[in-house]
Amino acid sequence: MLSLRTSIASPFGRKVRIAVEVLGLQEFVRLDPADTSDASDSLRQQNPLGKVPTLVLPDGQALFDSRVIIEYLDLMDGRGILIPSTEDRIRVLRHQALADGLLDAALLQVYEARFRPESHRLASWLDYQREKVERALKAFASDLPVQRSAGVHIGEIGLAVALGYLDFRFQGNWRTAHPVLADWLQGFDRRVPAFGSTAPPS
Repeated sequence: MLSLRTSIASPFGRKVRIAVEVLGLQEFVRLDPADTSDASDSLRQQNPLGKVPTLVLPDGQALFDSRVIIEYLDLMDGRGILIPSTEDRIRVLRHQALADGLLDAALLQVYEARFRPESHRLASWLDYQREKVERALKAFASDLPVQRSAGVHIGEIGLAVALGYLDFRFQGNWRTAHPVLADWLQGFDRRVPAFGSTAPPS
């Protein structure tokens, strides 16, 4: 049994949880909640960075960074659904990287408000992160992940999770300016039940 250490609100953890369900690997992966702020949580022994998600293998070895975990799960499954071996591979990985970068910029804004006193926040730095998010949204709007008959790939999952996080932490403010992405996410939600079942509590 694999142990997935994550938190319910982690977008990168959600990305892995959706991948597990898409591949039908739920019976092989146990969800074990982790608290990154708790120094006594065993997460810090399993992952030196103390970050989620972390996937602990049966032999105790730990994999971290959602991209590494996704690669492992895709190889474990063996069908090349998440990361195709065809000519689509680079485009799928490019979309995953863009979605991850969007998430990083959004998370940095959240952490700035959570951990830094307002008097120490730098408006220009926050604007820089907001601009990254906006550029990524525009890039996705003009180059949406393509559906594959083989199944839902990680480029689609990554974008859906990133948009879901913007809904969760930023009140869905992106939707008015990007109706194409809002329509795309609605379609993804209909196609992929795991998107709804992994949503953080509102």
